[in-house]
Amino acid sequence: MARVYNFSAGPAVLPEEVLQEAAAEMMDYKGSGMSVMEMSHRSKVYDTIMKEAEKDLRELMNIPENYKVLFLQGGASQQFSAIPMNLMKNGVADFIITGQWAKKAYQEACRYGKAVKIASSEDKTFSYIPDCSDLPVDDDADYVYICENNTIYGTKFKELPNTKGKTLVADVSSCFLSEPHDVEKYGLLFGGVQKNVGPAGVVIVIVREDLIRDDVMEGTPTMLKYKTQADKDSLYNTPPCYGIYICGKVFKWLKKQGGLAAMKEYNEKKAKILYDFLDESKMFQGTVEKKDRSLMNVPFITGDKDLDAKFVAEAAEAGFVNLKGHRTVGGMRASIYNAMPIEGVEKLVAFMREFEKNNG
Repeated sequence: MARVYNFSAGPAVLPEEVLQEAAAEMMDYKGSGMSVMEMSHRSKVYDTIMKEAEKDLRELMNIPENYKVLFLQGGASQQFSAIPMNLMKNGVADFIITGQWAKKAYQEACRYGKAVKIASSEDKTFSYIPDCSDLPVDDDADYVYICENNTIYGTKFKELPNTKGKTLVADVSSCFLSEPHDVEKYGLLFGGVQKNVGPAGVVIVIVREDLIRDDVMEGTPTMLKYKTQADKDSLYNTPPCYGIYICGKVFKWLKKQGGLAAMKEYNEKKAKILYDFLDESKMFQGTVEKKDRSLMNVPFITGDKDLDAKFVAEAAEAGFVNLKGHRTVGGMRASIYNAMPIEGVEKLVAFMREFEKNNG
C-alpha cells in the first residue's frame, strides 16, 4: 500500500528521508553490527549519537551556552509536575489558559502551590489568544506559564506575553522547531517530540542554568529534579535511546532544509493554502480568530455532525487520514507539521473542493 497523507496531531508524520535512513540502519548502525535499539546508552557509539543530536539542536535554535538541553522521558505531561516542583520557590505561579494542556498544567501546579489564572480564552472555547500586553502578574510569581501552540484548538501566541520581568515557561510541543525560537526570552521551554520532531517517548527540556537548583520542593522525586538530569547529561538512567536517535536525524534533516527560518516560510505557505480555502468555502469554516491561527494545527467544521463524519470517512478512503477533530471539540483538524509536504495540503484542499461540490 502507498503511504497515506497523515494529518494526525501526534504521534505524527515524520520525514520519509529520516524513516528510510533509520530503516537502512536498523540491523547494523554504521558498522557496529547492531541496531541502535540494542546498544548500551553508555557505549561510545551511542554517546556520539546523543552529543551530535544536542549539538545540532543547539545550532538550529541558537541556544545560548547558559541553557541546558535535557532529553527526558514521561512526555510533556510529566513536566506539568516537574516544573512547579523545581521552580516554585515562592510557591506561586501564574497561568494563561488557552486550551486543554495549559489547563492540565494549571491543575497539576495547584497540587504544589498557589497557581493563578491571570488570563483565559475559555469563554469562547479557546478560539483566540487573550491580550497579554498588560497582565495582572503576581509580585511573588516564580514564573508565568503558557502553552504556545494549542494542538486541539489551533491557536498560537504570535507574540509572547509581557511577563513583567518574571520567568516565562512555555510548552512548545506542537510548534517546536516549526519556526525560529528566541530561547533567551524563556526561562524554560519544553516539548513532547511526537508532534514535530520524533517518535513518542521523548520530551526535550531547554532550561536556563540559574533555574537548575538543589533546593527544590521537598518530596521532589530524584528523577524529576532538573539538577539530577543536567548533572548527568540526561544519562542518570537509561534514556529513550531510539527516540533520541530519530530526533537527531530530524535535526539534521531540518538543517538540510535551510534551518528554522526556511521552515517557517514553508509552513506559512502550506497553512495559507488551507486557510485561504476555508475562508472562501461555503461548506467548511475555520474555528479560530484569524490573527491567532496556528501554522501547525488547523481545526475546521461544516456545522453538521453527520456531514463532518461523512467527510472524515471519505477522506480516509481517499488516503487523507487522521482528520477527525479532538474528541472534546469534534469537527475536523488537519495537523500540517514540518514533515507534511506541501502537495499533501494541496491534494487535501482539492479533495475538500470536490466534496463540497458533491455534497452542497
